[in-house]
Amino acid sequence: MREQGQSMLNGSGVHRPSWEKIWLPKVLAKNTIGIFLLILLCIGAFFSTRVLDSSVISLSINSLKKSTFSAITSHNQPGNKQVEIPLNCSLGDATLTCPANYYPSRYSARNPDPPSAATQPTCPDYFRWIHEDLSPWKETGITEAMVNMANRTANFRLVILNGTAFVETYEKAFQTRDTFTLWGILQLLRRYPGQVPDLDLMFDCVDWPVINKDSHSGPNATAPPPLFRYCANDTTLDIVFPDWSFWGWPEINIKPWEALSKDLKEGNERSRWVDREPYAYWKGNPQVAEKRMDLLKCNVSDQQDWNARIYAQDWGREQQQGYKKSDLASQCIHRYKIYIEGSAWSVSEKYILACDSVTLLVTPKYYDFFTRGLTPLQHYWPIREDNKCRAIKHAVDWGNSKIEKAQAIGKAASNFVQDELKMDFVYDYMFHLLREYAKLLKYKPSVPPKAIELCSESMACPAQGQEKKFMMDSTVRGPSSETPCGMPPPYDPATLHSIIDRKRNSIKQVETWERHYWDQRNL
Repeated sequence: MREQGQSMLNGSGVHRPSWEKIWLPKVLAKNTIGIFLLILLCIGAFFSTRVLDSSVISLSINSLKKSTFSAITSHNQPGNKQVEIPLNCSLGDATLTCPANYYPSRYSARNPDPPSAATQPTCPDYFRWIHEDLSPWKETGITEAMVNMANRTANFRLVILNGTAFVETYEKAFQTRDTFTLWGILQLLRRYPGQVPDLDLMFDCVDWPVINKDSHSGPNATAPPPLFRYCANDTTLDIVFPDWSFWGWPEINIKPWEALSKDLKEGNERSRWVDREPYAYWKGNPQVAEKRMDLLKCNVSDQQDWNARIYAQDWGREQQQGYKKSDLASQCIHRYKIYIEGSAWSVSEKYILACDSVTLLVTPKYYDFFTRGLTPLQHYWPIREDNKCRAIKHAVDWGNSKIEKAQAIGKAASNFVQDELKMDFVYDYMFHLLREYAKLLKYKPSVPPKAIELCSESMACPAQGQEKKFMMDSTVRGPSSETPCGMPPPYDPATLHSIIDRKRNSIKQVETWERHYWDQRNL
């Protein structure tokens, strides 16, 4: 349209027909009215040129905006809960660029006034660990030099300025971990446009935390470099962040969490707990860790039944067969399910907890962003790592003899997953973590020279296959009409100490029961 308009405006811009050349001189010769007509023609020619020029330019500049506002107004009718703005993948060969002015840079929620403490829903209690994770920088703040130090192992650097994401990639992560982590952050920006503050951070997509606490303690210690990743442990200071699988794991056909959690709920309701197989179930890849290889010894055999049913998962074969035997929603058929870490923490924990089955949790060494909100004997049954088989047999026998108590543990876990780990809270956790982190920055972030602008269109539009499908399925449709949940305050030292003691005492209680159980059997 723009090229056509420009060609129309080349040259004189006005093309008079031949009859005008004959008729006009005669009029001028006969009547002075011709002078007036000539003036009108000139004025008309001038304004027609300017109007055409203006209309073409205006149409060209505003065509994208017009389509955006059409999308907004068509969904922003009375009774609709949320404005929807679809991805704009109509840029032809320019799909690797971000459309300008397409998505609102700011959006007012349904209630523009900040909610009061009485009306704003409070975030789940595990959000309070955000304060603990950021406490190493509470006194010093975070300088640009500290952030730069974290690039030794980081896969990428993320800068957010005025709601726009810029990414500098240092090293491609395993599979699509970095891709779907960044995709999740972009969806956060779509969910809360203009509300995520300017920030600058380093992200490591490898499992093992690397910022050792001992290296940054003592009177002469330096402040640790802030590094984001999916898990940490009691000896490290890495900042935990929701993992990539919440937006999908295409390599093993794991759906985005919003859809998968619904599938798990439906699968969970297909059979009552009392009608399920009265054994402990585990299925996964044992090759990634010695502790998992050791778990294989707990499988049923001709000589011994430890009340466990263990299955090794061959993901290569499963991929070839179309993932027919790895549907998570069809695996809620046992009363008990085992969670055991791999090389570090495992994304499988949320899938196991969702089944109403009693989760038998083998002593973990790592935690992710939500697992510190779980309590032994309330959400799971603790299993000693150094004597797994005997511990599993005791746990299953205990549960089968105390059905109501066992069912209560399984139900509490699945309720936790469905109610406190829904995607609304995953996004709110990201929002509050990034907001609290940004408050600590003692410098104004800027775009790194090698960084590129990233947006949902530049990632999803050129994507292919399952990767594209999962991106489209997990796209945030538009700005949220609700504000984020209310961030709870940090733990006071006494409360935190009490929580740790309560968990430790519950684990000791189970160990005491287990010793008594085996003492009775050995009499």
